Amino acid sequence: MSSTAEKLATYEDVLTAPEHRVAELVDGQLITSPRPASPHARAGSGLGAKLYTLFDDGDGGPGGWVILFEPELHLGAHVLVPDIAGWRRERMPEMPDVAYFELAPDFCCEVLSPSTARLDRVRKMPLYASHGVAHVWLVDPAMQTLEVYALDGETYRLLGTHAGEDVVEAPPFDAVPLELALLWRR
Repeated sequence: MSSTAEKLATYEDVLTAPEHRVAELVDGQLITSPRPASPHARAGSGLGAKLYTLFDDGDGGPGGWVILFEPELHLGAHVLVPDIAGWRRERMPEMPDVAYFELAPDFCCEVLSPSTARLDRVRKMPLYASHGVAHVWLVDPAMQTLEVYALDGETYRLLGTHAGEDVVEAPPFDAVPLELALLWRR
């Protein structure tokens, strides 16, 4: 009886993945996802623009962050691409000119799609936790919800679930209220 060992994917597999797919490397497995549909793209773009304006640029908000849309993160052997990530300026005073980031962010946001929700919740969140990402938000455009998590030891604790047209003050961006309605506009 012979067994065939499954070949572990490498960064080369990420680099050669089709350009129209988002490629990630999780536990040695290459995972490719389609580019987001319009509700996903709208929610991610709206949230990213708001966080960038208030917390990266500091226009009308406190600043103090580097906010990026779909950065490539190299966390140990894993290559992850969150929809939005943020680093406190104390940890990343200047953004490096690099193709990917090895410094784990302080915040990640995943915009859930039917094709990625399980990956985001079951596989990526524990990896974010193991690399010390202090805050994770999950945005679900179909359900019009925002779930806010904070790292509590080795796992995340749900701080709150917000929906519809709620106006929220959610850590780590609780210095400025966020109108969720802007994420669901058509």
